[in-house]
Amino acid sequence: MTALILAAGIASRLRPLTEYTPKCLLDIGGRSILARTVDNLLLNGIRDYVVVTGYLDHMIREHMAMHYPDVPVRYIHNADFASTNNIYSLWLAREALADREMLLLDSDILFDAAIPRALLDAPHADCAAVNMAAVGEEEIKVRLDGDGRILDISKIVPIAEAAGESIGIERFSRRFAAALFAETDRMIRDEGLVNVFYEAAFERVIHAGEHNLYAVDVSAWPCMELDTIADVEHARSVLLPRLS
Repeated sequence: MTALILAAGIASRLRPLTEYTPKCLLDIGGRSILARTVDNLLLNGIRDYVVVTGYLDHMIREHMAMHYPDVPVRYIHNADFASTNNIYSLWLAREALADREMLLLDSDILFDAAIPRALLDAPHADCAAVNMAAVGEEEIKVRLDGDGRILDISKIVPIAEAAGESIGIERFSRRFAAALFAETDRMIRDEGLVNVFYEAAFERVIHAGEHNLYAVDVSAWPCMELDTIADVEHARSVLLPRLS
């Protein structure tokens, strides 16, 4: 199992905190968001890492080298980080993840170590962590069938039909990952869709009907995406004390 961590973004909504620091290196309780992510993955036995960098990438490389000198990391640089979205960073990792199972993670999530364990222990090899206790208008929402299979995953899923919010951590089998990379290749090379969320590719794969993606309810454990200064303040004062 390989962890693919996407850490290319500028995080302009977090300025001035991110003026000279990548978002994933912001300090939350004495440790960076990235360090908390890697620590949680190491606790769950994940030893192989691919990190897609972009904005201030040298700082991320230096941070990992300093704090995790014995952890093997392959870096991929998204030189177009200022004009592309996370689908492009995911697509750039296609060769590094060829024929591999993977955990896909955004690098700006503060989460409990129990969440990746819930995905790894899930009965379905292809699954996404979903907070079923919260549904926000601006969040990536999921619509499910009666068996927990994801039918739609996007911001435009109506709140009334949404079972919860996707938190940005997914587990993919080799087969699903291969289909996902093939779809992102079509979207980027043929359609020029470099500035959309990667969930658009998830939807295309599951709508094609050959692969299923299931929701794993992680609402029992604390997690949040950090997009604004208010998010950082909330994470430090409210969420941090709840993390195991």
